Amino acid sequence: MSIVIGGMIGLGKTSVADTLNAHFQRRGIESKVFYEAVDDNPILPLYYELTPEELDARRIPFLLQLFFLNKRFKTVKDCVSWKDPIYTIQDRSIYEDWYFAYVNKNLGRISDLEFRIYEELVENMMEELNELPKKAPDLMVYLKGSFDTVIDRIMARGRSFEINPELKEYYFEVWKGYDEWVINNYNASEVLIVDMDHTDVVNRPEDALRLCHEVDERLKEVLNMTKAHIG
Repeated sequence: MSIVIGGMIGLGKTSVADTLNAHFQRRGIESKVFYEAVDDNPILPLYYELTPEELDARRIPFLLQLFFLNKRFKTVKDCVSWKDPIYTIQDRSIYEDWYFAYVNKNLGRISDLEFRIYEELVENMMEELNELPKKAPDLMVYLKGSFDTVIDRIMARGRSFEINPELKEYYFEVWKGYDEWVINNYNASEVLIVDMDHTDVVNRPEDALRLCHEVDERLKEVLNMTKAHIG
């Protein structure tokens, strides 16, 4: 089974991935987490710290999207190499990368030409992935939260390049369309929506237990649908 953890910056994708990984292993299910490239990303701090003029001159947003797309493409291929019954958990998906590129285009940080090139590259990558078995995830666990929760959690985790007050507008631009994109445009897998305004898997064990139970139940539904389709 393949699971992706999606959602807004700061809402706790890594914590949820780790929670699910521990849960599966306690049940005797072999699982592996594939983390988003953040700490070893040389471009991400530049994206948050440079002035708009510097970002534009150095085309950092476009470069960052290419960096993430490349890493995510490799992750999808790595996940395919881990065969069932191993569960794979991805900290964000390749499908969400397009949404971030789209937001940056709307903000004028990525040009129309760059976005067109980016979309063509994504299309070529997905065509290659179509040749691989089971490229799409079985389930997206989508972390949904209010903008206040997003900001509070970004500040709480304290990554220095993320806490510049001037970034609040950017976070809002990403946040305001995220739910709509997942509900109306994402169709690679089933989606389980988790309300992160009332969920804290790190500090409240009962929340972690509830989330794991919800994921188990949804995965059972997905498995039954798959069996019915094959049958």
